[in-house]
Amino acid sequence: MFERQIKVLIICICLPFSMLKAQNNSQKPKLVVGVVVDQMRYDYLSRYAEKYSDNGFKRLLAEGFSFENNNLNYVPTNTAPGHASIYTGTTPSVHGILGNSWYDKETHRAISCVYDADYEPVGTGVNSERKSPKNLLVDTISDFNAMATEQEGKTISIALKDRAAILSGGHEALGSFWFSGGDLGFWITSSYYMDTLPEWVREFNDSGVAESYMKPWNTLDDINTYTESEADVSDYERGFRSKTTSDFPYDLKALSVENGGYVILKSTPYGNSLTLDFALKALEGEKLGEDDITDFLLISFSSTDYIGHNFGVDSKEVEDAYIRLDRDIARLLKTLDDKVGENGYTLFLTADHGASQNGHVLEDKGEVSGYFREGTFRNDLRTHMFELYRDANVIENLSDNQVFLDKQILQNLGLAPKTVQQEIKTFIESYPQIAKVATRDDFETHNFKDGLLRIMQNGFNFERSGDVFYILEPNVVVYSDQGSSHGSPYDFDTHVPLLFYGVGIASGSTPERTNSTMIAPTIARILDIQRAEHFNAPSLPVKF
Repeated sequence: MFERQIKVLIICICLPFSMLKAQNNSQKPKLVVGVVVDQMRYDYLSRYAEKYSDNGFKRLLAEGFSFENNNLNYVPTNTAPGHASIYTGTTPSVHGILGNSWYDKETHRAISCVYDADYEPVGTGVNSERKSPKNLLVDTISDFNAMATEQEGKTISIALKDRAAILSGGHEALGSFWFSGGDLGFWITSSYYMDTLPEWVREFNDSGVAESYMKPWNTLDDINTYTESEADVSDYERGFRSKTTSDFPYDLKALSVENGGYVILKSTPYGNSLTLDFALKALEGEKLGEDDITDFLLISFSSTDYIGHNFGVDSKEVEDAYIRLDRDIARLLKTLDDKVGENGYTLFLTADHGASQNGHVLEDKGEVSGYFREGTFRNDLRTHMFELYRDANVIENLSDNQVFLDKQILQNLGLAPKTVQQEIKTFIESYPQIAKVATRDDFETHNFKDGLLRIMQNGFNFERSGDVFYILEPNVVVYSDQGSSHGSPYDFDTHVPLLFYGVGIASGSTPERTNSTMIAPTIARILDIQRAEHFNAPSLPVKF
């Protein structure tokens, strides 16, 4: 049987030799800036290229290094495992973040990936905002930097989503901050990091910046020039409550009444702009990059995910979001140039996952697609179990493409877990819309080298995962009939941008296949950090 949680000491350079400029320790960046764009497909770089300015994405592409074939190598391709994998340099099989939430076998209920009852919310009285990184089983690259600098290297991580901020920052962050909507629109944190909000955060919350974005959302440019998207009014889009059609413009102030108050900003490009405003305030307030000890500023732009889910990958709203995000990227680079210096920082930009096309859009285009009705599948499987064992409760839970068995009931019935796993596997393999099935026993007895089974194994944690794991066929989703989703092991969800820019980075590109788990080892190499025991990304075939 294979060892379960293997920590492999692989100190590797995870970038082509042509990307690195000759450098020595004195050329280490004063600031590492990590930018994760939530739900950004790789093709968005080219699809909207004519609409981008020269100072945002185009600057990164022209002056930085682009990994054109960068991929996620695990499932599910969701926000929490995406951020955890980027910053830990390993997959869910090791870092333990199986999804945004998962079924917990100890408490017998679903748990949030960052919920922690041991800590209090700071900046709000909402009890549900009890958060920490305790479920992250290994350290992040910024954690290693903090240890290497004896805690003098600061890390600030920021996102509209709590899970994105917390899992980016890791265990040693000075502060991880996320946005609380409702009536206040404040940035908040957890007592895991601090007892009170820093003065610069309180000043920002009191400044009215969030209120300034509660205004009409219309396209930045003439909507008639948005030729890379479909019609503005579409049955494939959800839109906002109290607005009967999903078309521009959107009066956010009026719509906020029935759409969660300031929460509505998350589903507009203004959410990304607000995130950047707060990140730049953090840059100033924490004096990041002002000395020779490397700091980390980690920013996740979450609004693109909310907009994609709401309106779909071919919507005018998504096109406008990326045109506006390009301007925000340009503003970020300009501020870094001015505050830290052009030779003072190294930045990378990537995504936590891509996005699938709306199933009905694909059907209308004559492509094979469909919706997987999980409730029907659950009932069919339980009926099958009852026919076999006269007790459907051998299945304790079915969620997130996993089947969890009730070990006590199996014992009472005298059933061997491996036998029941195999029976369920056989049933699921014959079920429509299923691409691949594996059992816990499969992963315990095999080390799969490639293909879907390798990707599934990378997403399987022996302590937290279920007993049977399945993957749907391409373009088959579990989601509502409007908007777009993600989570699969297929190219539209796994192929994401990866751009490096700044100190020590030459301009260029490579078509060579890379994985997002290579980012953390790459930063470790740039910073000459040797604490990388759990990095499991293979080194690219280069000599140095």
